[in-house]
Amino acid sequence: MIIDKLANSTIYATLHPGIATALGFLASPHVTNLAPGRYDIAGDDIYAIVDKGQGRGREESPLEVHMRYIDVQYVVSGDEWMGWAPYADCSLDQDGFSSDQDIGLCMERPQSWVQVLPGYFAIFYPSDAHAPLAGIGEVHKIVVKVAHALE
Repeated sequence: MIIDKLANSTIYATLHPGIATALGFLASPHVTNLAPGRYDIAGDDIYAIVDKGQGRGREESPLEVHMRYIDVQYVVSGDEWMGWAPYADCSLDQDGFSSDQDIGLCMERPQSWVQVLPGYFAIFYPSDAHAPLAGIGEVHKIVVKVAHALE
């Protein structure tokens, strides 16, 4: 997991070519004005989901994991908290992992919580179980999904 200000995004451009693309998209001036929905950046390899919704609070935010995608979560506005635990320390709930939706929910609770302020982003690799939308009140965020193995 990585958390930093979007202003520092160039530091992370060499981590993965898709992360550089994702952070470049998030840095574009119009991005905070996009309506909720999906925006293709490079087809299914890199796409953004703009969301405006209510935070669920810590108790209602389960740890989730993704195998195909790296999440780059950017907070535009609102009170956003995210939980984290290493996926290696987690076990999936009774529904297991959905390959079609690239998501599995963990039975464990996060090992740590961090507030992600507006103007900051968090990067979660497949090795990172994470619990987003754990704040209270309306949150406006953009999640860029980056295929871990670009095709």
